[in-house]
Amino acid sequence: MPNVTSRSPFGLNLRSGRVASPGRFGSHRSSKRRASYNPNMSTADRLGGGRPSTGRVFQRVMGGDLPVAVRAEGCTIWDADGRTYLDAAGGAIVVNVGHGRQSVVDAMESQARAFTYVHGTSFTNEPLETYARAVGRYLPVDDPAIYPVSGGSEAIESCLKLVRSYHLARREPDRTVVIARWGSYHGNSMGALDLSGREPLRRPYEPWLGRFQHVSAAYPYRAGETEAHALGDVDQLIAELEVAIAVAGQGRVAAFVAEPIVGATLGAVAPPDGYWPAVAEVCRRHGILLVADEVMTGFGRTGRWFGLDHWGVRADVMAAAKGAAGGYFPLGLAVASGEVYDTITAGGGFVHGFTYSHSPVGAAVAGEVLRILESENLVEASATQGERLKALLNDRLAAHPNVGEIRGRGLLVGLELVADRATRRPFPRSARLIEGVMVHARSAGLLLYHGTGNVDGTNGDIVLLGPPFVISDEELVRIADTLAVAVDRAAADVGRSS
Repeated sequence: MPNVTSRSPFGLNLRSGRVASPGRFGSHRSSKRRASYNPNMSTADRLGGGRPSTGRVFQRVMGGDLPVAVRAEGCTIWDADGRTYLDAAGGAIVVNVGHGRQSVVDAMESQARAFTYVHGTSFTNEPLETYARAVGRYLPVDDPAIYPVSGGSEAIESCLKLVRSYHLARREPDRTVVIARWGSYHGNSMGALDLSGREPLRRPYEPWLGRFQHVSAAYPYRAGETEAHALGDVDQLIAELEVAIAVAGQGRVAAFVAEPIVGATLGAVAPPDGYWPAVAEVCRRHGILLVADEVMTGFGRTGRWFGLDHWGVRADVMAAAKGAAGGYFPLGLAVASGEVYDTITAGGGFVHGFTYSHSPVGAAVAGEVLRILESENLVEASATQGERLKALLNDRLAAHPNVGEIRGRGLLVGLELVADRATRRPFPRSARLIEGVMVHARSAGLLLYHGTGNVDGTNGDIVLLGPPFVISDEELVRIADTLAVAVDRAAADVGRSS
């Protein structure tokens, strides 16, 4: 594309990173009269009586009481009973700069005192424009424009719409096919879930899914296992992708979407070397947009700023979240390359938007998180501490009869647990091995992230570690020691019950 300087409607030079303006909508309201509301009628009366009139939380964990968190600092969380927990998972692989950073809270407060909300179709704001320029130089996307949203699922949904809008602007409306991979996770909203290849999460909603296609996971540990939908050879993976494109038909595939390193579903699985450059070449040759899901792998989690940086590959469209704001604010980013942004802009705009997109408070928080990552060299710390963590885990668990593989990049580290190392046979789901590991670890004050179904959609157990980048050497030792004991005890529990 020509080397021109793009400018926002507000006259700002956005070459190093831009804010993509939200779409505009018409509104349609029903003309039907609504039933009148009686302010003297209680909630219980309106519901038919007999129900409690107070509210309650629909917890994410069904059954059983959760402890009440009251404070967090560094890598530690305190509950209301005074117990401490070492957050070896960073929540859901979110917390990168550590809990309780006062400067992030100060940035949030400062912006909130000025103003907390303006609608993205009416105003831009200085924190957002500043953040776009600052983050732009790190994004593995050429001439990036960011569309800030409230999280990873919204970012993926936005990326899908960017893909569609781009091809419509290019007068290629038949490019409707999107290819993703089995063993992937892209979010829990309906479009993101359909894109995902995480079968346990898809299963309850299968009647509502089916618009997207999937190819094999790049999963060397289970290469060739049909039920795992896994391949480990670059040539085989690329050949399968080429077949999928051919079957879809000439000019029909719009995008290929994948995580650079698979997180939640498979447990820190990196593809074989050569895979990502080959995928990028296939996409360019066929006019297909390469969409990178960097929601979990971004902002230093894998020891580089972004997962694609390990292979020097650039995406056309990218989703990010989690580490962007480090758990201090709900924030995600849909990122478009300059070519995608300019094409959509010239083609009539982007029909899309969320009430809470383009948040000034979110941008202020993200800007301070970015500053901390830069000034404290925390991306480099993720790489260094990740290698130390893997070495500790290998020392304690590499020979364990129920640990199949220890893997990962940076502070995204996974363990795959198996019933038999020689055959890679998993524990049956009914054994609830991973639940036992979680319980034993938690009782010792260690918080983990886990997954199931990686082997065949039902069976399979993984542990995923993603602590804050500020974790100390002593805390790494505690993670490895406590996890080793938890795996031992959980496996023994299964043995006694079988």
